[in-house]
Amino acid sequence: MRRCRGTGARASQRGFTMIEVLVALAIIAIALAASMRAVGSLASGEADLHRRLLAGWSADNTLAQLHLTHGWPNVGSTSFDCSQGNLQLICTEQVTATPNPVFRRVEVMVTMPGRSGNLAQMVTVVANENNRSL
Repeated sequence: MRRCRGTGARASQRGFTMIEVLVALAIIAIALAASMRAVGSLASGEADLHRRLLAGWSADNTLAQLHLTHGWPNVGSTSFDCSQGNLQLICTEQVTATPNPVFRRVEVMVTMPGRSGNLAQMVTVVANENNRSL
C-alpha cells in the first residue's frame, strides 16, 4: 500500500522558511528605497520647474514693460532685481544694435544669486517708433 504524500508529521508544518521570509523582506526594502528615491527626485524636479516658471514670468514681464512703454533702449547691459514671490531673481537686459538702425535686439536673462546658469532667457526686437518713416 502506498502512503499519500503530505500526510504525517510533515504535513502539519506548512509555511515559509526563515530564509524565504528574509529574502522577501530584502526585496520589499529595495523596492521601497527605490520608490522613495523616485519621490525625492520628483519633488526636486518640481521645485526646479517652479523656479524656472517664475523666472520665465520675470523675463516676460520685463519685455512686456519695454514694449508697453514704447521705449528706445540704449545699447549696453543692465542688471536689476526682478524677484517673483519669495524667489530672489536677477534680470540682465542686454541691448545690441541690429543691421537695421530702426531696430534693437533686446535679450533678457534671469538668474538666481549664488547659482550658475540662466533659469530663463527671452529675446525680442524693439522698433524705434520715433524714427520710423511712414
